[in-house]
Amino acid sequence: MPANLTPQYQKAEEAFRRAQSPQERVDCLEEMLQLIPKHKGTEKLQADLKTKLKEAREEVHAEKSTPKTTRSYRIPRQGAGTVILIGAPNSGKSRILKELTHAQPEVAAYPFTTREPLPGMMPWHDVAVQLIDTPPVTSSHIEPYLTSFVRSADLAVLCFDGSSDDAPQEAADVIAQLAERKTRLGSLTGFDEEDLSHINVRTLLAVTHGSDPDAALRVEMFRDATGADLEMKLIELERAEDREFLRNWIYAALGVIRVYTKRPGKPADKESPFTLPQGGTVEDLALKVHKDLATGLKHARIWGTSAQDGQTVGREHVLADGDVVEIHG
Repeated sequence: MPANLTPQYQKAEEAFRRAQSPQERVDCLEEMLQLIPKHKGTEKLQADLKTKLKEAREEVHAEKSTPKTTRSYRIPRQGAGTVILIGAPNSGKSRILKELTHAQPEVAAYPFTTREPLPGMMPWHDVAVQLIDTPPVTSSHIEPYLTSFVRSADLAVLCFDGSSDDAPQEAADVIAQLAERKTRLGSLTGFDEEDLSHINVRTLLAVTHGSDPDAALRVEMFRDATGADLEMKLIELERAEDREFLRNWIYAALGVIRVYTKRPGKPADKESPFTLPQGGTVEDLALKVHKDLATGLKHARIWGTSAQDGQTVGREHVLADGDVVEIHG
C-alpha cells in the first residue's frame, strides 16, 4: 500500500533533514508523527520515526548531562540557500569562498589551512546564497560536526584539484567518509525512501585548475573508482568568466525562485525578494512572511508569469520566478 504522504508531512520531513541540534530533531520528529497518515502503508515508517524520536530524545538528555569534549559549530541559515564546500586538502574550497563572497579565508599552498567552518554570502542579482567553507576531509579524518553540516545543506560542492594526480583518490575518500556516516553525495537531495537514517545530498563536482590537460582524465578515474555520477564542470578560478559561471551554476542548482510581495494599494517591494523552492505555492510564501499570515490566508493577487496580472488565486497556486504577490487574509 502506498504511503500517500501529504505535502505538510513532506515539509516537516524537510525541516527534520535541516535540523542542526538534537532538540530541533525531536521537535521535527514529533510533528512528523502527528502529520503522517495513519494506515497500513505507513506502519513501517511510523515505527522508524518512533525509533528515531527515542534516539533523538536520548541525544538531548546526553547533551544536557555530559560535559562537552569536542567543539561544535552552529551557523544560522541565511539567504536563498545554504551550500557546503567540501573536499580534500588543497582542493580549492577556500579559494572558491574567497572569489565568490566577501569572506577572507586563509588561502595557502600548504594543506589544512581551514581549521573551522567559515561562512560567506555569495551575491546573485538581488539575492544572496550562503557558502560555507569546511575543514578538509582525508581517508583518516573527518571533523565530527561536518556530517550534520552536509546533511542539512541545500547543496554540496565537492571540490577536486584537476591538476593533482592524488585528486581521484582524495575525492573518493571524501565520498567514502560521508557514506560511512549514512550521507550520500549524488544528484538529488532527500531521505532514502527505505531507510530514514540515510540522507542523499545533491552535489556538484567543481574541478579547480580545470585547464590542466589531464583534468578530465583524473575526473574519469574518480568516477570509475566510485561510480559517482555528479554534475561536473571544469573551472579555472583565475578567469573572471569561470568565476561568474560558477556563481550562476551554484545558484541554478539550488532550484529556487524569487518572489516579491506588495501591500494592497502600495508598490511592490523589489529590494528584498523571498526565495522558495521551484513549485512553491502562495501558502508557502505566506508561511515565509509570517505563520499567522498563512493561517488566515484567504486569497492572493498575482502579477507575473504564473497568472494574468492582478488575477486572484488560492493558497495552492504555484508561483513562478519574478512573481509579485499581494496576500489577503
